[in-house]
Amino acid sequence: MKAAGVIVEYNPFHNGHFHHLSETRKMTNADLIIAVMSGNFLQRGEPAIVSKWSRTKMALKSGADIVIELPYAFATQHAEVFARGSVTLLDAMKCSAFCFGSESGNINAFEDTVKYLDENDQEYNAFVQEYIKMGMSYPSALSKAFHSLNKDSLVDLSLPNNILGYHYIQARNSIGSNMKAYTLGRKNANYHDENFTDDTIASATSIRREIRKKNGNVGSIHSFIPEATMEEIKAYQDTYGVLHDWERYFPFLKYRILSSSGEQLRDIYEIEEGIENRFKAAMQTSSSFQEFMERVKTKRYTWTRLQRMALHILTNTTKKEMNTGLSPTYIRLLGMTAAGRQYLNLHKKELCLPLISKLGGTDQEQVSLDIRASEVYAMAASDPAIQNNLLQQEFKQPPIFIQN
Repeated sequence: MKAAGVIVEYNPFHNGHFHHLSETRKMTNADLIIAVMSGNFLQRGEPAIVSKWSRTKMALKSGADIVIELPYAFATQHAEVFARGSVTLLDAMKCSAFCFGSESGNINAFEDTVKYLDENDQEYNAFVQEYIKMGMSYPSALSKAFHSLNKDSLVDLSLPNNILGYHYIQARNSIGSNMKAYTLGRKNANYHDENFTDDTIASATSIRREIRKKNGNVGSIHSFIPEATMEEIKAYQDTYGVLHDWERYFPFLKYRILSSSGEQLRDIYEIEEGIENRFKAAMQTSSSFQEFMERVKTKRYTWTRLQRMALHILTNTTKKEMNTGLSPTYIRLLGMTAAGRQYLNLHKKELCLPLISKLGGTDQEQVSLDIRASEVYAMAASDPAIQNNLLQQEFKQPPIFIQN
């Protein structure tokens, strides 16, 4: 069986994701699709609106055949580490190809860009350092340095999905994988669009914004999401009484920041250059997460990077913990279809990483971060009994099985 991989967050799964899965199957001529999906916290340093288990169901009901988890140690990182973890897991799952969405839509341009920047890395890095010294944020410096190379045939690395795509290709090359890369141009809605611009395709950002605006009512987004997504969001609300966002975690973040010393905060991953002092000062006068972020925002630090810092403070994730490994050390199986089960039966003995279906007895070091993240994620529910039910999923929930 031929497997193609996709790298996803599904926050939530929408019609654009359905299109991506359908086109990936066609482009790669794959028998099944394997999705490596971020867990309960995401690359931009924010909580998923529903748990990884609910999002797994959305994916399996809408075209994916196997869903595996991208561990916290990679899912909540900058693009390079996020990409390396994701691509490593797809390669470990014996995928022959992978497909990602991009603003470019031209895979040859990505291959050429990776090759060109590898060959001209000294010049490129010199530009990057120059712009950082001028006070630019790291992503802005990368983008400015790229344009300074004045090479028109390269992919525009100022755009978010192009940046990720570049790092996917780079990661594949660095681990020596034979996976063939494909890319699909984004359809109608851009990654960060906050408003609806089409009748059936919308960004996850605009969908989440609409859900928050309607206080959790998903009726107004029905034309942008498959029926399975609608069902799972409603079921999650009925079961746990919550859709997750940063404001629900703000009291816990406030306690963590105000009760920690500067030295303790400096041990947290990504906290550097005295930013802990700015965090403590801002938190003393902030009454919401939005207000706190607006107070700590600077030209040097992007909103996303600050959110990741806040997340690592919330989960008490230290520099030492996040620097323990460059690659995933296990494969966490979240769910599968009948075709996915067949594929695993054929290949599970060939996998180069241990396949974990339940956490009992697992001693993988990176798993401890996933468990802690799930413990924190559960705190968004207001009822202690519901919090406990949500947390126990991490240990008791077997892989989801959908008979498609």
